[in-house]
Amino acid sequence: MKRIRNFSIIAHIDHGKSTLSDRLIQTAHIVADRDFKDQILDNMDIERERGITIKSQTVCLPYVAADGQAYTLNLIDTPGHVDFSYEVSRALASCEGALLLIDASQGVEAQTLANLMLAMEHDLEIIPVINKIDLPSADIERVKQQIKEDLGLDPEGALLVSAKEGTGIAEAMEAIVHRLPPPKGDADAPLQALIFDSHYDPFRGTIVHFRVFQGAIKPGDRIRFLSNGYTYKVEEVGLFQIVRKPQRAIAAGEVGYLIAGIKTVSDTRCGDTITLHANPCPQPLPGFREAQPVVFASIYPVAADTYEELTVALEKLKLNDASLIYEKDTSAALGFGYRCGFLGLLHLDVVQERLEREYDQSIILTVPSVGYKLILNDGEEMMIDNPVLYPDPTTIQQSLEPYIRASIIVPDRYMGAVMKLALDRRGINKNYQYLTSNRLEMIFELPLSEVIYDFYDRLKTVTQGYGSFDYEIIEYRPGKLAKLDILINGERVDALSQLVHEDRAYSRARVACDKLAEEIPRQQFKIAIQGTIGGKIIARSTVNAFRKDVTAKCYGGDITRKRKLLEKQKKGKKRMKMVGKVMLPQSAFLAVLKSDSE
Repeated sequence: MKRIRNFSIIAHIDHGKSTLSDRLIQTAHIVADRDFKDQILDNMDIERERGITIKSQTVCLPYVAADGQAYTLNLIDTPGHVDFSYEVSRALASCEGALLLIDASQGVEAQTLANLMLAMEHDLEIIPVINKIDLPSADIERVKQQIKEDLGLDPEGALLVSAKEGTGIAEAMEAIVHRLPPPKGDADAPLQALIFDSHYDPFRGTIVHFRVFQGAIKPGDRIRFLSNGYTYKVEEVGLFQIVRKPQRAIAAGEVGYLIAGIKTVSDTRCGDTITLHANPCPQPLPGFREAQPVVFASIYPVAADTYEELTVALEKLKLNDASLIYEKDTSAALGFGYRCGFLGLLHLDVVQERLEREYDQSIILTVPSVGYKLILNDGEEMMIDNPVLYPDPTTIQQSLEPYIRASIIVPDRYMGAVMKLALDRRGINKNYQYLTSNRLEMIFELPLSEVIYDFYDRLKTVTQGYGSFDYEIIEYRPGKLAKLDILINGERVDALSQLVHEDRAYSRARVACDKLAEEIPRQQFKIAIQGTIGGKIIARSTVNAFRKDVTAKCYGGDITRKRKLLEKQKKGKKRMKMVGKVMLPQSAFLAVLKSDSE
């Protein structure tokens, strides 16, 4: 066990975690050069296309140190985006140390601080690493000063690395071996192992990723999951070395996988403890905090007969993404579907794309909303995230909406633009402080509903990509809530309903009606699209009808002939409108999701 090191790489988005992992993997020579590709641990297409990490991945690296000793390094590469910080906390639970990566040109950013706090909660040994020292804009001295002032770590111990060029990688390997502590544990004690991830393999069933804290596990053992008491016989255990490498046993301190013919996807839970059936451990390991969803939306299949397939796809996705929460839902316009909870809009976007790509599902998403708290006249409290369940407004005494505390770190030249953006979103400026001579941290309290819409994109735009943003939910505060309904041809489409703040209702309704008018194809009759609150219409757009020129064959003669034909046409259109049904294309639902491109 003295020769094992479990560590993860944590950092803000785009500071080079995946590239550093690539170099460490190349140094360990576990992949032949011809098979090597960049971002080798990002195995989902969507990760490679967007250049982001979504799932934390594990890899076991053999390494011979300068003193000739052979070590086993278990590296867990983690995501940097605020929506996936839950993945990071799960990865850190199975480590003893972490490399905190900082970009030499960008310096310390919001997510760097957030990830440092997560690592400190788990009592990890932290090595600061300054990456991208090959950039012309790299300012190493300034970053060292930030490490001392903002993070409170010793800047002298910081490693200087360029993951792209491969500079300083050997020193980083030595630092991991000599500065990070080995795992503690007793290989002879009863088995105690923590599940930190799992994925589904169509041939082998559920493959569980785990870290052993006490005891050992080998093929043939009968194991038990403590949360639900299910028992299984282990078929195979092994290590991750890009491909799965079976082993005779996995002992205390090691990270690996197990296959035990687990057919039901929902049996394995992240944070659960594995022990031996015959010789169980006295108590389970402390699991993870449950992820709290902040954004809610409904997912419906485009064709009603694919509902069963969607159910199976969500189950398999839930195994791989423990933070996804869903329950059954129905809609008059779209039939049966699921109401899902997400950690943020990027998370929603990724789940939608994975369902479409990996599971071949054609789905419709409804407008995302946040969870509101309503206090009714009889004093009863209710949580609501679905506009369909919104009660009669006369029965509501008070509505409360969730607020967040947002920390935005920007170069000071963008202070005015960020201030305007936050105040436009009903933000309250709490304070700001200079972190260095030209970078400041601004603290705002904002309603969450204003942030989920397109706040992050707008922030990146007004700060030319230099702004970094991190948030935590603080409390519920009173707000004026209204339910905005969209009527098409006088019929309400419940999938387009939204819960909005009264001050925002008019602009939201205006945008939704205009977007729908662009997307809905023209019919033989006029289509009215209206935004309403209660019985009051606050916005309207019209899709004009196709018009046949019925007077074309009349030339000259009395005007009454033309008028007669036009009247006849008008009556026909009116009759058609009574029976005409408007089919909403999929793009219309998506158009309402997109905010106005101001």
